[in-house]
Amino acid sequence: MSRTPRVLAALLAFAVALPATPAGAVPTDPVAPSDRATREPGNGPERNEVAATDPLLTAGAMARTQGHNQPTKTAGYPKQTKLRVYPEDPTDRAIKLGLVPYHGIAPALNDLQARSDRVSVEVAGQSTLGRDLYLVTVTAPEHVSETRRQDRWRQLIEDDPRAAARDRQLRDGYKTPVWFNGNIHGDEWEGTDGALRVITQLATATDTATRRLLERSRLYFTVTNNPDGRVAGTRVNGAGFDINRDHITSSQPESRAVRDVLIATQPVLMLDEHGYTGTTLIEPSTAPHGQNYDYDLYIRHAYPNALGMEAAIAALGHPETARANIPFRDDAPGDWDDWPPIFTPMYSMYHGAVGHTVEVPMQVNRGSYNSLPVEELRRRSGINTDVAAATIRAAIGYADSHRAALLADQIELFRRGWAGEAQRYIPDGYVPGFGPEDRYTTQFPRAYVIPAGDGQRSPAAAARLVDHLVAHDVRVRRAKAPFKLAGHWYPTGSYVVDMHQPKRGLANAVLEAGRDISALVPQMYDISGWSHGLLWGATVHTSRRESPRVPTTPVAVASPTGGVLAPYGRDLALTVDDGKDVQAVNALLDAGVALRRQDDGTIVVPASARRSASEVAERLGVRFTAARWPARGEALTKPVLAAAVAADELFVLRDLGFDVRPVSTAVLNAGYDLSDVDTLFVSSGLSYAGLNAAAKSQVDALLARGGVVTRGATGARFNADAGVLPARAVAGRSDANGVVSVTGGGGPVGTGALPHSFVYAPLWFTDLGAGVTADQRYAATPLVAGHWIADPDDGTGGPTDASGQAAVVSGVGPRGTAAVLFGTEPLFRAHPKGLFAQVGRAIFWTATHNPPVT
Repeated sequence: MSRTPRVLAALLAFAVALPATPAGAVPTDPVAPSDRATREPGNGPERNEVAATDPLLTAGAMARTQGHNQPTKTAGYPKQTKLRVYPEDPTDRAIKLGLVPYHGIAPALNDLQARSDRVSVEVAGQSTLGRDLYLVTVTAPEHVSETRRQDRWRQLIEDDPRAAARDRQLRDGYKTPVWFNGNIHGDEWEGTDGALRVITQLATATDTATRRLLERSRLYFTVTNNPDGRVAGTRVNGAGFDINRDHITSSQPESRAVRDVLIATQPVLMLDEHGYTGTTLIEPSTAPHGQNYDYDLYIRHAYPNALGMEAAIAALGHPETARANIPFRDDAPGDWDDWPPIFTPMYSMYHGAVGHTVEVPMQVNRGSYNSLPVEELRRRSGINTDVAAATIRAAIGYADSHRAALLADQIELFRRGWAGEAQRYIPDGYVPGFGPEDRYTTQFPRAYVIPAGDGQRSPAAAARLVDHLVAHDVRVRRAKAPFKLAGHWYPTGSYVVDMHQPKRGLANAVLEAGRDISALVPQMYDISGWSHGLLWGATVHTSRRESPRVPTTPVAVASPTGGVLAPYGRDLALTVDDGKDVQAVNALLDAGVALRRQDDGTIVVPASARRSASEVAERLGVRFTAARWPARGEALTKPVLAAAVAADELFVLRDLGFDVRPVSTAVLNAGYDLSDVDTLFVSSGLSYAGLNAAAKSQVDALLARGGVVTRGATGARFNADAGVLPARAVAGRSDANGVVSVTGGGGPVGTGALPHSFVYAPLWFTDLGAGVTADQRYAATPLVAGHWIADPDDGTGGPTDASGQAAVVSGVGPRGTAAVLFGTEPLFRAHPKGLFAQVGRAIFWTATHNPPVT
């Protein structure tokens, strides 16, 4: 049920108490009312489908020796850059909507820099396809000494919040940072145009209110976070990724760029401008709320700011903007939650920002883009631009009017982290509508340890995890001596994440196992479980109460992990335990090294290739040991893959170094030649039953000589239709997802695998025929963290049904095809990096078990 009936009276009283026109707000444009447009359904959650040189940024992006922002050579404001101008592109999809094309942004910003000393523009990074990502800063001019003082204050807020809270000069003189991110989904255009409108007004206004606003504020705009998608009219970036699902993983350059903007600017408030939901949607969100938040510091600003933005869009006069949907107020728990830190605002909250998603109302993308008249599309995009600009102005006004409270609460967030204080109990009615369904908390552990030495499963994975933490402004330290903690001895060089630190919420969100929330909400908007600690391949230990008593040094970058640990003259062995090991195998194959694959999956490198192995070890951080003597096994040549896969899987397979040829039913039916392919990977877009006779003959020939790897329902259907392995796939609930426990450990995939995996729409396999083995099985209680319930109609598809069933199977079927079938999601959104080795092992095994016929 909606919250509205329960809280209406309190809500109205709360809204009336808000200032009608916040001091410092940017004046709105006069607009004429327009007719109500037909409301279309919004864009729901979807799985990924195929489809800087700035000193400020450098401070956030370079090696942070204390795990925090480091000062660099400082320039004052404005610090302006003459942006490169891109050739006109008449195919830019924004043009049809009457919006600014990407090639028009740089000239507009260059012009504003020439006309106004309030505007600075810098390049925050490049997109997947090499387009510039712009960071626009709007503030009153600053002498270099003033900019240095602002930088020192920003550092003090995070590094010593107690001192910051006592600093009267900081309290009076700190320029409140506010950040606006636009167009992260490429076919949700108008956030860019609304931002440009506000930037232009602020740059050129001559009134006293605007001048004073900019004297006490820094306003940051990443005007388009996804220029590749903007030009192409796609939600995803140039690699096929939804960037707004990538922040905790940061696999894409666009998400890494805004991560560094966020860390470097440390905003007290941010908006992420999206579309299209029929009625303008303005967060805060419904439950469940991320359990690592200090939610009291968030909701007391997020809710009134949302009400202020609602008032601002109502004042536009459009019938379509008379009221907003504020999920916290209007929706049922689970409908639009802020649980996972994959979204920009939810991730930003861990860095001290009050984060909001704003969804402008009128759909102009996808089917509407192609079916509606241009005149109607432009009318809608005009309304959407008005909404984007109005919400930005209202947020600026709120941040200025509530500057002291926002600043104090950011300082308080970091102070609680340093002090290791418990999260606050939030009483019912803390803001109108807050109740028991909103109360999510955790008990932070005292420390995490990422061991060095023999206790570490994968030194390469450990180094990756440490570097990831540091890049996200989590403080990591390295032990200078052995130490004992919570009953374990750890060697010198082990990494310690002391949870008495300013961004403990983010540290815990990254490293903890997570929580099973299946019984708490009926559904979830997106994924509900993730864990770098369990899924990234490194050994991570948790100390609940004790902190290590050992001298440490701050980490800027993880120690090197690669090496050749074998006597000269001996063949070398590489155990494929991590994606880096898979990359190493493919790099050696690319270099022409003759490798052999042993029955346990170990890769043997001849002694004569020691120099090549040393180079790969240094570059990728992998370790070679002495091979058993005599070294036997199948000769391994570079596998060629034909892959009918989702964009995230294609990205990972290529990143692992495989030679991948994308295929589909249509591509094969058009006559694609599979004669040089070793393994067929099927998870998306390929139906055996849908192949024509010639294509089916090609596939049959491949199955007779090569291998198959499948994932998910599409892969399982291919296996059944093609008669590859005798195994029956059973589908779990389609929206089930999260971290699961698995057992087993044999076969080409299970050997050396992690005891945890990831699922999204999980499968399991029954009725295993001759020659088929279960490499992994779901544990007796499978779900560790996430959301997985049985179908409410018939009670099937839940974790109880999956208990003990085969999650991954392998074997040689009646066709003689070596095959591996995944019911788990080992490549999902390039996130579960510790599972990538499973896929590499599966490919190497299927490619060598049946060598190509000559």
